[in-house]
Amino acid sequence: MKQIVAFDVDGTLTESKSALDEEMAELVCKLLSKTKVVIISGGSFTQFQKQILNYLECPNSNLKNLYLLPTNGSSFFIFKDLPTPAQAGRQAGKWERVYSETLTSNEKEKIFDAFSRAFKDIAFVIPKKIYGILLEDRDTQITFSGLGSDAPIELKEVWDPDHKKRLGLKKALEKYIPEFEVSIGGTTSLDITRKGIDKAYATKKIMEYLSVSKENIVFIGDALFPGGNDYSVKEFGIETIEVKSPQDTKRVIEALLELE
Repeated sequence: MKQIVAFDVDGTLTESKSALDEEMAELVCKLLSKTKVVIISGGSFTQFQKQILNYLECPNSNLKNLYLLPTNGSSFFIFKDLPTPAQAGRQAGKWERVYSETLTSNEKEKIFDAFSRAFKDIAFVIPKKIYGILLEDRDTQITFSGLGSDAPIELKEVWDPDHKKRLGLKKALEKYIPEFEVSIGGTTSLDITRKGIDKAYATKKIMEYLSVSKENIVFIGDALFPGGNDYSVKEFGIETIEVKSPQDTKRVIEALLELE
């Protein structure tokens, strides 16, 4: 068993923007009882709550082993116990932010302007129907969702399965914002953070925080291809396991739980 088991979210722990299912929640709680678990994703902390935290019925002693790095590691949260007198001595807890690489107003404006230019350069046609938000300000990250942030999974899965649409847009964006990191995430997303802030950056932060070496970490994700938002972890030299779905991930966790 590694000292740290790290996961992506969409396509790995859950289907895109979907909730953790009961079986996965139980497996994650079991894993937390044996080792430290890190979750790194392009989603915001609020999205982590909706998809992950609301479905984890773990004791606080387990949650202390869980480390959350939303928006590709541009922010970092840990779980803290809090004494709650009203609960007659029982412990409550909260998620405490360790750091946040918040984008400035000027940085955000430059990213939005780059999208406008890139759309024109590649003659990108915005779908007539957008579900939710096309360009979402996540404070530490700007996220493009090809069909909107709340699009149904069945539509998202067929929109860009070979990543060609997003690879073209990524290349066009990088011409205008070379000082930012542009990576493919989820099924329809592009994530933009400050240069150097990616999942490898998040992994380095965890290594520093927990004083753990590369050899004691394994990362599990579905976007380990060049340009994918998990690829930087592989390039950094962390052991990785590629999965195609949450069902694959469940089998990986089960195998890990059998290790001593």
